[in-house]
Amino acid sequence: MPAFKILKEKVEEGIVILTVQGFLDAHTFEELEKTINDLFDGSVYRLAVDLSGLDYISSAGAGVFIGAIGTAQENDGNIILMRPSPNVKEVFDLLGLSQIFTFKETRDEAVKALR
Repeated sequence: MPAFKILKEKVEEGIVILTVQGFLDAHTFEELEKTINDLFDGSVYRLAVDLSGLDYISSAGAGVFIGAIGTAQENDGNIILMRPSPNVKEVFDLLGLSQIFTFKETRDEAVKALR
């Protein structure tokens, strides 16, 4: 099983890019949840999440984003998802989340959408 990894990069005031890699499932979703909650605790509510390195996402993994986008939007923020692989995008589609989330192809587009 590939290791699960989260990389954090502050782009500008109040905007952070998270790069999520590996498997996001019942075993790893708490790590992502904690990372996002720590950002919220630091008043960062605008997140771009790069999913290009994510090999697999379960409904538990997707649930982290569902929980987080509400909190982000209540605080004038948002969560933009970038470059999901076809199988990861399919999970978002099947769960009806593609209507809720904005997907962008590049970092620049994602950051622009968050400004």
